Amino acid sequence: MIRQAVKMAWKSIASNKMRSFLTMLGIIIGVMSLVVLVSLVSGTTESVTDQISSIGTNLLTVTVQDDKGRPLKLADVSELAEDEELEAAAPVAQSSVAAASSYSEEYISLYGTTGDYYDIQGLELYAGRFIKNIDVEKHTNVAVINAGLATEVMGRMDVAGETIKFNGTEYQIIGVLAAKDSDSSTTENYEAYIPYTSLIRLTDDVSSDVTAFCASAASEETLDDAQDALSAALMERFNEDEDAFTVINQSAVMEAMESVTDTLALLLGGIAAISLLVGGIGIMNIMLVSVTERTREIGIRKAIGAGKGTIMLQFLIEALMISLMGCAVGIFLSWVTLRIISGVGGDDMNYELRLGVVWISIAFSMGIGIIFGIYPADKAAKKQPIDALRYAG
Repeated sequence: MIRQAVKMAWKSIASNKMRSFLTMLGIIIGVMSLVVLVSLVSGTTESVTDQISSIGTNLLTVTVQDDKGRPLKLADVSELAEDEELEAAAPVAQSSVAAASSYSEEYISLYGTTGDYYDIQGLELYAGRFIKNIDVEKHTNVAVINAGLATEVMGRMDVAGETIKFNGTEYQIIGVLAAKDSDSSTTENYEAYIPYTSLIRLTDDVSSDVTAFCASAASEETLDDAQDALSAALMERFNEDEDAFTVINQSAVMEAMESVTDTLALLLGGIAAISLLVGGIGIMNIMLVSVTERTREIGIRKAIGAGKGTIMLQFLIEALMISLMGCAVGIFLSWVTLRIISGVGGDDMNYELRLGVVWISIAFSMGIGIIFGIYPADKAAKKQPIDALRYAG
């Protein structure tokens, strides 16, 4: 009986191709909205999470808002790193300067730090070496530049040993960082790293008072213990004032970001689901028209013995088929759309069709087909054979 009902439903859909397509259009748009939006949010979340993870999930970042008259110095940061829960700590100061060579000139972000910064941040060298503690102690004019700066200001990547000027002061390039995107290093920000003590002499907006530093825990498992130990040491130094400083836990940042993106995906999915509901209303409307058009057919079928359940099943299956066919087209177009977006965005943007959201779309479409098909099917099943046969249209 079900097989016969499916055949009849397909015949009805195929005999009114344009009307059937327009009825499916609401479902197609709804499914595309749901699948594409949720997949984009999920893909973006994974990309950002991977970038954060590449830095390291055992990272702590400290910012001092009020030093209470006891500012941190370089020696104090090194002393904090001696705690058994911490592996290393490095001060970080940043300034915007003009970087120039005989090839080009650009304004860049110049960071002052120490040798431990390299391991804490998980940096990778293309050539040369990173800053050493001896460079900090001797105020050496040496610099490590990133791939974007090497390409744009120096003209090529292999520039270790050459010189570059920051605000007119000459620095020797001792290292070049590897490109974050090997296919397009020029898209990177322009950044350079010099000894913390050299940055103090170069600019007026950086002093010997350390207002920000980063630290790494001994392991990811002891990150919370490291944060507690670091917070306790700073609380003791800054008169037990927890508002004097801020300690940011990298894992906490990741968890907060995932929570926000999950909420965003849910919100966007809910908005997209409204389109499916609108598509369901379209299905119900067309099915009511179909019931009216086929009144005599219903009367004939009832006259030769078809029961109420048989008639109802026929129209319910037809509504379900329209909904699922629209869902299938919507999923296919979603896959095509995501491929196009990934292709245009390059290697940095790789959005995939999420299997979970596909199953949700299928389940939702089935529910829409059944819910919005029940009323027309019930109306068809309740028609009296004599009244139906007398219907002249």
